[in-house]
Amino acid sequence: MTSTAVTPRVVAVVVAYNRRDLLIEAMTALAAQTRALDAIVVVDNASTDGSGEAAKATLASIDLVRLETNTGGAGGFAAGIARATAHHNPDWVWLMDDDTIPTPTALAELLAGATSAPEITVAGSRVVWHDGQDHPMNTPRENPFGGSAWKAQARELGGLAVRSSSFVSMLISVPRIREVGLPVADYFIWNDDFEYSVRLIRGHRGIFVPASVVVHKTKVLGSTDADPGARFYYEVRNKVWLMRLSNGLSLWEKLVYSASTLRRWRRTVSTSKEPEVLIRERKRGWRDGWRTKPRPTAEVLAGLGSISEDVAALERAARA
Repeated sequence: MTSTAVTPRVVAVVVAYNRRDLLIEAMTALAAQTRALDAIVVVDNASTDGSGEAAKATLASIDLVRLETNTGGAGGFAAGIARATAHHNPDWVWLMDDDTIPTPTALAELLAGATSAPEITVAGSRVVWHDGQDHPMNTPRENPFGGSAWKAQARELGGLAVRSSSFVSMLISVPRIREVGLPVADYFIWNDDFEYSVRLIRGHRGIFVPASVVVHKTKVLGSTDADPGARFYYEVRNKVWLMRLSNGLSLWEKLVYSASTLRRWRRTVSTSKEPEVLIRERKRGWRDGWRTKPRPTAEVLAGLGSISEDVAALERAARA
């Protein structure tokens, strides 16, 4: 699915929480893109370090959304996507965290990849760490369920056919957003980008564009298997929610991904320095994943002023 616009409008959405200096660096990098952005939306997730004000001081043209409560990455991106689509008329929305620093040609290369073939709804960048190594937290894998023709075509285009993508630099087709709606805000953190991207890509195409490079400035170089502590609860609960309730994956895909997830959970616990913490949180997450379900995103993000209206309107349109 490519835009019909001669010159596609691209709006960046950056979700920020208490990483003021990195957010300033991200704003500077966005302003320096060789392919200029048409707008930038910054969602300040109730930061206490002046992140939002610093971003505005760095780049006065940003559309700053201040949330009164921390809605996590899932809620922040849902709010930002709703704001971007409601007020800035984009053809594509470019998502990233506040610790994502795009290189100058990142958007130009990503947009070129996204518009290189029909039915592409999601494009992701190559993510590296401070030292230039590929970041294991955001390493793509070729779509095991994609057709051989599309896989070959993606390689010819210099990319990789993928089934999912990361919020650390994800370019999304706005027509597809209007079809499927927003990220599930109740996920809060963990698996929110996986669930949303597979929902966006199902029946369409996703591509990894290695020519588009961003730096993910995490404190340490680690994968999603890194010792998560109490946050392991969200990994388990959200993955159970996803496999039970999301329509982003087919039944066969859910079976394959579930088997892989169980193996990864065992590995994470076995290598943890505090396995008792992970065992406890795995039990809680498993219980809540089966006994509960995520609330509608419009409900989770209610009471936040005009942004709540934007969220509710987009979700209603997607359900229509």
